[in-house]
Amino acid sequence: MLRSPNPFVVGKPVPAERFVGRESEIAAAFDQIYNRSHIAVWGGSGMGKSSFLQKLESPQTWVEHGLDALKAVVVRFSCEGITPFSSSAFWGEALTLLKDKLEGELEQAEIEALLQKTEKTKDDLRQILKVLGRKNKFLVLLIDDYDVALNTNEYYDEKAMQKFLSECRNLAVHSAEGQYLSTIVTSRERLSESGPQLNPNASPWYNHYLFLQLKPFNNLEIDQILKILRIPDLREAIRETTGGHPALLQIAGFLLYRDLETANAPSMEAFVKEFESTSQPIFQDIWKRCSENEQTLLMLMALSALKGRLHQQRQFDVSGIEFIFSQKERELSKLEEQGIINHTSNEEKTKNIYFFTSSTMERWVIQELWQTDEKWLDARQKVFLNLMSKEQREKINKSIQWLWNNRKELPSVLEWFGKLATAFPKGFILPNS
Repeated sequence: MLRSPNPFVVGKPVPAERFVGRESEIAAAFDQIYNRSHIAVWGGSGMGKSSFLQKLESPQTWVEHGLDALKAVVVRFSCEGITPFSSSAFWGEALTLLKDKLEGELEQAEIEALLQKTEKTKDDLRQILKVLGRKNKFLVLLIDDYDVALNTNEYYDEKAMQKFLSECRNLAVHSAEGQYLSTIVTSRERLSESGPQLNPNASPWYNHYLFLQLKPFNNLEIDQILKILRIPDLREAIRETTGGHPALLQIAGFLLYRDLETANAPSMEAFVKEFESTSQPIFQDIWKRCSENEQTLLMLMALSALKGRLHQQRQFDVSGIEFIFSQKERELSKLEEQGIINHTSNEEKTKNIYFFTSSTMERWVIQELWQTDEKWLDARQKVFLNLMSKEQREKINKSIQWLWNNRKELPSVLEWFGKLATAFPKGFILPNS
């Protein structure tokens, strides 16, 4: 029997033909393209930003949204590929890829002449936009990892950054050739949260963008992604395990499909072990990009959730954590925007109750905590001091120390992923079986 290729993709952007969901976001992007306007797409690590751009690049997607791809020259690249990043290197990359797209056309020679210049500027691209406009065409720049342009390096200082961002805005808004250009950039954070300080006497460098956030997938999108697996009862369990995080969903689907296709009855414990191992780089990246305050808030949230999972008499005391959370709404809101946590309101709607979107991330934070030591805890006291009272610090210190000394009392994999254990049948059936 021929083995079917695994439809789930791990470690790279999802091909356009397998892309699922984001319908309203894609529609918004094409509305902006139609109007020759600009979008700044943002979302946390693994939220599908590169896949989103790849979907927008697909000619079939243009057809589906009623636009003529033949009138557009679509150029996609990542700022991470420009090393070291500089304004000249950025414009040079755009021109080089544009030249490749215009293979066999007269503009190639004109671009080649521009590329011979030592320094490339936005005016070089402006010159080509003018030519495209005369031919009733326009340029769409799909720029991934725009965060790189918001960080200085040895060849790109604060002044150079300010100039580059000003050039981008000028080209998009103030030049006549801007009518032949649409740009879509991606970043891990909203552009207004990063980048250089604003000039109070000038318009913000980012305010020509429509901001568009990529959030975790909703239940309908999760169903669409997992429908190739004929396991309807598993959807809720996978949602809890992954939190609807796109990269985590692809990993979960990939592992399940592989076992099903090779006629192995998946073991829940083996699945969780491999899923956690494969997902670890994503969690590490999320953790590394959090500030110390944000990391501490996640630890407090994980400890509070662990307390609820133990279902025994008093083990450790984390009472009062809700008050800390009420004082740190801004940090918690930022974590929520990244898809790491979510919240609901109590019955009286007087306070927010925060929780991890992914139970795997919650468990990962607990595992991080039990690998700490007294030296680490001493170093964290300064952070604790900014977040809580002396009495509360003592409670948290004792809670972490309890965790170090009582690892055997932590919930087993079976208890931690209860919904997953319930949903795992004795054997699965593939749609083509």
